Amino acid sequence: MEKQTIRIGTRGSQLALYQAYRTRDELSEAFPEYKFAIEVIKTKGDKILDVALSKIGDKGLFTKEIETALLDGRVDMAVHSLKDLPTNLPENLCLGGVLKRGEFRDALVSKNGKKLNELTSEDVIATSSLRRKAQLLKYNPKFKIVDIRGNVNTRLKKMEDGHCDAMVMAAAGMQRLDFGKQITEILDTELMIPAVSQGAIAIEIREDDPFISNLINKITHKGTLDAVLAERVFLNKLEGGCQIPIGCYTEINNQEFSITGYISNLKGTEVIQDTFSGSLNDAKKIARELAELFVEKGATRILDEIRKSNKS
Repeated sequence: MEKQTIRIGTRGSQLALYQAYRTRDELSEAFPEYKFAIEVIKTKGDKILDVALSKIGDKGLFTKEIETALLDGRVDMAVHSLKDLPTNLPENLCLGGVLKRGEFRDALVSKNGKKLNELTSEDVIATSSLRRKAQLLKYNPKFKIVDIRGNVNTRLKKMEDGHCDAMVMAAAGMQRLDFGKQITEILDTELMIPAVSQGAIAIEIREDDPFISNLINKITHKGTLDAVLAERVFLNKLEGGCQIPIGCYTEINNQEFSITGYISNLKGTEVIQDTFSGSLNDAKKIARELAELFVEKGATRILDEIRKSNKS
Protein backbone atom coordinates (compact mmCIF):
# COMPACT_ATOMS: atom_id res chain seq x y z
CA MET A 1 0.00 0.00 0.00
CA GLU A 2 1.40 3.38 -1.05
CA LYS A 3 2.20 5.84 1.73
CA GLN A 4 0.17 9.05 2.02
CA THR A 5 2.21 12.01 0.71
CA ILE A 6 2.38 15.23 2.75
CA ARG A 7 3.75 18.25 0.85
CA ILE A 8 6.08 20.85 2.36
CA GLY A 9 6.23 24.27 0.66
CA THR A 10 9.46 26.27 0.69
CA ARG A 11 11.52 28.85 -1.15
CA GLY A 12 14.31 27.49 -3.35
CA SER A 13 17.35 29.14 -1.77
CA GLN A 14 20.03 26.92 -0.25
CA LEU A 15 19.09 27.97 3.26
CA ALA A 16 15.35 27.56 2.68
CA LEU A 17 15.94 24.06 1.29
CA TYR A 18 18.12 23.16 4.27
CA GLN A 19 15.28 24.20 6.57
CA ALA A 20 12.65 22.31 4.57
CA TYR A 21 14.75 19.12 4.39
CA ARG A 22 15.51 19.31 8.10
CA THR A 23 11.78 19.62 8.81
CA ARG A 24 11.09 16.71 6.45
CA ASP A 25 13.73 14.56 8.15
CA GLU A 26 12.36 15.22 11.63
CA LEU A 27 8.82 14.46 10.46
CA SER A 28 9.95 11.30 8.63
CA GLU A 29 11.67 10.05 11.77
CA ALA A 30 8.61 10.76 13.91
CA PHE A 31 6.09 9.46 11.35
CA PRO A 32 7.67 6.78 9.10
CA GLU A 33 4.21 5.75 7.91
CA TYR A 34 3.94 8.92 5.78
CA LYS A 35 5.91 10.25 2.83
CA PHE A 36 7.01 13.92 3.03
CA ALA A 37 7.74 15.73 -0.25
CA ILE A 38 9.34 19.15 -0.86
CA GLU A 39 7.60 21.66 -3.18
CA VAL A 40 9.71 24.69 -4.21
CA ILE A 41 7.80 27.96 -4.70
CA LYS A 42 9.37 31.22 -5.91
CA THR A 43 8.49 34.35 -3.91
CA LYS A 44 8.58 38.05 -4.74
CA GLY A 45 11.76 38.45 -2.69
CA ASP A 46 13.46 35.76 -4.80
CA LYS A 47 12.50 37.43 -8.08
CA ILE A 48 13.61 41.00 -7.30
CA LEU A 49 17.34 40.87 -6.66
CA ASP A 50 18.51 44.31 -7.78
CA VAL A 51 16.55 46.45 -5.31
CA ALA A 52 17.25 46.98 -1.60
CA LEU A 53 14.78 45.02 0.56
CA SER A 54 13.76 48.20 2.40
CA LYS A 55 12.60 49.74 -0.89
CA ILE A 56 10.45 46.77 -1.94
CA GLY A 57 8.35 46.61 1.22
CA ASP A 58 8.41 43.65 3.58
CA LYS A 59 4.81 42.44 3.90
CA GLY A 60 5.17 38.77 3.05
CA LEU A 61 8.17 39.44 0.81
CA PHE A 62 9.47 35.88 1.20
CA THR A 63 6.23 34.17 2.24
CA LYS A 64 3.14 35.34 0.31
CA GLU A 65 3.31 32.95 -2.68
CA ILE A 66 3.97 29.98 -0.39
CA GLU A 67 1.04 30.97 1.81
CA THR A 68 -1.20 31.13 -1.27
CA ALA A 69 -0.20 27.56 -2.13
CA LEU A 70 -0.97 26.53 1.45
CA LEU A 71 -4.41 28.14 1.35
CA ASP A 72 -5.11 26.57 -2.07
CA GLY A 73 -4.22 23.12 -0.76
CA ARG A 74 -1.24 22.68 -3.11
CA VAL A 75 0.99 22.16 -0.04
CA ASP A 76 0.12 20.95 3.46
CA MET A 77 2.58 23.08 5.41
CA ALA A 78 5.10 25.85 4.73
CA VAL A 79 8.61 26.14 6.16
CA HIS A 80 10.15 29.59 6.64
CA SER A 81 12.86 31.42 8.51
CA LEU A 82 10.62 32.70 11.29
CA LYS A 83 12.17 36.18 11.08
CA ASP A 84 10.72 36.43 7.52
CA LEU A 85 7.19 35.57 8.68
CA PRO A 86 4.96 38.61 9.41
CA THR A 87 3.37 38.65 12.87
CA ASN A 88 -0.10 39.07 11.32
CA LEU A 89 -0.66 35.96 9.21
CA PRO A 90 -3.30 35.60 6.48
CA GLU A 91 -6.76 34.54 7.58
CA ASN A 92 -7.04 30.78 8.15
CA LEU A 93 -3.26 30.33 8.58
CA CYS A 94 -1.28 30.03 11.82
CA LEU A 95 2.16 29.25 13.18
CA GLY A 96 2.02 25.49 13.65
CA GLY A 97 5.35 25.09 15.43
CA VAL A 98 9.11 25.63 15.40
CA LEU A 99 12.21 23.47 15.37
CA LYS A 100 14.96 23.88 17.96
CA ARG A 101 16.54 27.29 17.51
CA GLY A 102 20.06 27.65 16.15
CA GLU A 103 22.49 30.50 16.91
CA PHE A 104 20.37 33.64 17.24
CA ARG A 105 23.14 36.23 16.93
CA ASP A 106 24.68 37.93 13.90
CA ALA A 107 28.08 37.11 12.45
CA LEU A 108 30.81 39.26 10.96
CA VAL A 109 32.66 37.84 7.96
CA SER A 110 35.69 39.79 6.77
CA LYS A 111 38.05 39.28 3.85
CA ASN A 112 41.19 39.88 5.91
CA GLY A 113 40.10 38.42 9.26
CA LYS A 114 39.51 41.80 10.90
CA LYS A 115 37.11 41.82 13.83
CA LEU A 116 34.53 44.57 14.30
CA ASN A 117 36.78 46.63 16.57
CA GLU A 118 39.51 46.49 13.92
CA LEU A 119 37.39 47.78 11.03
CA THR A 120 37.83 51.43 10.05
CA SER A 121 36.15 53.98 7.79
CA GLU A 122 38.38 52.66 5.01
CA ASP A 123 36.65 49.27 5.11
CA VAL A 124 33.40 48.75 3.18
CA ILE A 125 30.85 46.72 5.17
CA ALA A 126 27.88 45.08 3.40
CA THR A 127 24.49 44.17 4.85
CA SER A 128 20.93 43.88 3.53
CA SER A 129 19.44 44.83 6.90
CA LEU A 130 18.53 48.31 8.14
CA ARG A 131 18.72 46.93 11.70
CA ARG A 132 22.34 45.86 11.22
CA LYS A 133 23.23 49.07 9.40
CA ALA A 134 21.82 51.25 12.20
CA GLN A 135 23.73 49.34 14.86
CA LEU A 136 26.96 49.44 12.87
CA LEU A 137 26.59 53.22 12.52
CA LYS A 138 25.86 53.52 16.23
CA TYR A 139 29.11 51.62 16.89
CA ASN A 140 31.07 53.78 14.43
CA PRO A 141 29.31 56.61 12.55
CA LYS A 142 32.21 56.71 10.06
CA PHE A 143 31.64 53.16 8.79
CA LYS A 144 31.06 52.90 5.03
CA ILE A 145 28.07 50.58 4.54
CA VAL A 146 26.67 49.19 1.27
CA ASP A 147 23.68 47.02 0.45
CA ILE A 148 24.06 43.38 -0.55
CA ARG A 149 21.54 40.75 -1.71
CA GLY A 150 21.69 37.06 -2.57
CA ASN A 151 22.26 33.76 -0.78
CA VAL A 152 25.32 33.09 1.38
CA ASN A 153 27.38 31.75 -1.55
CA THR A 154 26.55 34.77 -3.68
CA ARG A 155 27.46 37.21 -0.93
CA LEU A 156 30.77 35.51 -0.19
CA LYS A 157 31.61 35.63 -3.91
CA LYS A 158 30.70 39.33 -4.06
CA MET A 159 33.05 40.01 -1.15
CA GLU A 160 35.86 38.08 -2.88
CA ASP A 161 35.25 40.12 -6.04
CA GLY A 162 35.69 43.41 -4.20
CA HIS A 163 32.11 44.47 -3.46
CA CYS A 164 33.04 44.87 0.20
CA ASP A 165 35.70 44.11 2.81
CA ALA A 166 33.31 42.65 5.40
CA MET A 167 29.69 41.53 5.78
CA VAL A 168 27.25 41.02 8.62
CA MET A 169 24.82 38.10 8.26
CA ALA A 170 22.80 35.77 10.49
CA ALA A 171 25.23 33.30 12.05
CA ALA A 172 22.68 30.45 11.93
CA GLY A 173 22.39 30.62 8.15
CA MET A 174 26.14 30.34 7.68
CA GLN A 175 26.44 27.51 10.17
CA ARG A 176 23.58 25.56 8.62
CA LEU A 177 25.22 25.75 5.19
CA ASP A 178 28.63 24.66 6.54
CA PHE A 179 30.19 28.12 6.23
CA GLY A 180 30.76 28.39 9.97
CA LYS A 181 34.55 28.34 9.56
CA GLN A 182 34.33 31.51 7.47
CA ILE A 183 32.77 33.46 10.35
CA THR A 184 35.30 35.95 11.68
CA GLU A 185 33.32 36.83 14.79
CA ILE A 186 29.93 36.08 16.35
CA LEU A 187 28.69 39.52 17.40
CA ASP A 188 27.73 39.66 21.05
CA THR A 189 24.32 41.13 21.83
CA GLU A 190 26.08 44.09 23.45
CA LEU A 191 27.33 44.96 19.95
CA MET A 192 24.37 43.84 17.82
CA ILE A 193 20.80 43.06 18.91
CA PRO A 194 19.53 40.30 16.57
CA ALA A 195 16.35 40.26 14.51
CA VAL A 196 13.15 39.06 16.16
CA SER A 197 13.09 35.22 16.08
CA GLN A 198 16.44 34.99 14.27
CA GLY A 199 17.76 31.43 14.09
CA ALA A 200 14.30 29.83 14.38
CA ILE A 201 12.71 27.63 11.69
CA ALA A 202 8.93 28.08 11.47
CA ILE A 203 6.24 25.75 10.16
CA GLU A 204 3.08 27.52 9.00
CA ILE A 205 -0.14 25.52 8.62
CA ARG A 206 -3.87 25.92 7.98
CA GLU A 207 -5.88 26.62 11.14
CA ASP A 208 -8.54 24.05 10.21
CA ASP A 209 -6.11 21.15 9.77
CA PRO A 210 -5.84 19.19 13.06
CA PHE A 211 -4.10 16.28 11.29
CA ILE A 212 -1.12 18.43 10.20
CA SER A 213 -1.19 20.33 13.50
CA ASN A 214 -0.72 17.08 15.43
CA LEU A 215 2.25 16.14 13.24
CA ILE A 216 3.94 19.50 13.82
CA ASN A 217 3.31 19.38 17.58
CA LYS A 218 5.39 16.21 17.72
CA ILE A 219 8.54 17.93 16.38
CA THR A 220 8.07 21.40 17.93
CA HIS A 221 10.74 22.51 20.42
CA LYS A 222 8.90 23.99 23.40
CA GLY A 223 11.71 26.22 24.68
CA THR A 224 12.12 27.80 21.26
CA LEU A 225 8.36 28.24 20.91
CA ASP A 226 8.11 30.02 24.27
CA ALA A 227 10.91 32.39 23.28
CA VAL A 228 9.77 33.27 19.77
CA LEU A 229 6.09 33.73 20.65
CA ALA A 230 7.11 36.38 23.18
CA GLU A 231 9.46 38.03 20.69
CA ARG A 232 6.69 38.17 18.09
CA VAL A 233 4.35 39.81 20.62
CA PHE A 234 6.97 42.54 21.06
CA LEU A 235 7.29 42.99 17.28
CA ASN A 236 3.55 42.92 16.67
CA LYS A 237 2.84 45.56 19.31
CA LEU A 238 5.33 47.89 17.63
CA GLU A 239 4.01 47.04 14.15
CA GLY A 240 7.55 46.48 12.99
CA GLY A 241 8.82 44.38 10.13
CA CYS A 242 12.07 42.86 8.93
CA GLN A 243 13.02 46.10 7.13
CA ILE A 244 12.87 48.30 10.22
CA PRO A 245 15.78 48.77 12.69
CA ILE A 246 14.03 46.75 15.37
CA GLY A 247 15.26 43.68 17.17
CA CYS A 248 15.01 41.70 20.36
CA TYR A 249 16.17 38.52 22.00
CA THR A 250 14.97 36.40 24.89
CA GLU A 251 16.74 34.34 27.52
CA ILE A 252 15.11 31.49 29.43
CA ASN A 253 16.69 29.95 32.54
CA ASN A 254 14.42 27.31 34.06
CA GLN A 255 11.25 29.34 34.75
CA GLU A 256 12.98 32.74 34.57
CA PHE A 257 12.42 34.77 31.41
CA SER A 258 13.96 38.00 30.11
CA ILE A 259 13.51 39.96 26.89
CA THR A 260 15.71 42.74 25.54
CA GLY A 261 14.28 45.01 22.87
CA TYR A 262 15.92 47.52 20.54
CA ILE A 263 14.73 50.14 18.08
CA SER A 264 16.56 53.03 16.46
CA ASN A 265 16.47 55.52 13.64
CA LEU A 266 18.31 54.69 10.42
CA LYS A 267 21.58 56.33 11.48
CA GLY A 268 21.68 54.74 14.93
CA THR A 269 21.73 58.18 16.59
CA GLU A 270 18.41 57.74 18.41
CA VAL A 271 18.08 54.42 20.22
CA ILE A 272 15.52 52.88 22.56
CA GLN A 273 16.75 49.76 24.34
CA ASP A 274 15.63 48.04 27.53
CA THR A 275 15.26 44.65 29.22
CA PHE A 276 12.29 43.27 31.16
CA SER A 277 12.36 40.06 33.22
CA GLY A 278 9.97 37.83 35.10
CA SER A 279 8.35 34.41 35.15
CA LEU A 280 8.28 32.33 31.97
CA ASN A 281 4.52 31.90 32.53
CA ASP A 282 4.17 35.65 31.92
CA ALA A 283 6.50 35.80 28.88
CA LYS A 284 3.96 37.28 26.44
CA LYS A 285 2.72 39.79 29.02
CA ILE A 286 6.29 40.89 29.76
CA ALA A 287 7.03 41.28 26.03
CA ARG A 288 3.86 43.37 25.59
CA GLU A 289 4.80 45.60 28.54
CA LEU A 290 8.28 46.13 27.08
CA ALA A 291 6.76 47.17 23.75
CA GLU A 292 4.37 49.55 25.54
CA LEU A 293 7.36 51.19 27.26
CA PHE A 294 8.99 51.62 23.83
CA VAL A 295 5.83 53.36 22.56
CA GLU A 296 5.93 55.69 25.56
CA LYS A 297 9.57 56.50 24.75
CA GLY A 298 8.78 57.47 21.14
CA ALA A 299 9.09 54.24 19.14
CA THR A 300 6.01 55.00 17.01
CA ARG A 301 7.44 58.33 15.87
CA ILE A 302 10.78 56.70 14.95
CA LEU A 303 9.01 53.97 12.96
CA ASP A 304 6.81 56.47 11.11
CA GLU A 305 9.86 58.51 10.11
CA ILE A 306 11.61 55.39 8.81
CA ARG A 307 8.60 54.29 6.76
CA LYS A 308 8.39 57.74 5.15
CA SER A 309 12.11 57.58 4.39
CA ASN A 310 11.79 54.11 2.80
CA LYS A 311 9.02 55.33 0.48
CA SER A 312 11.01 58.33 -0.76
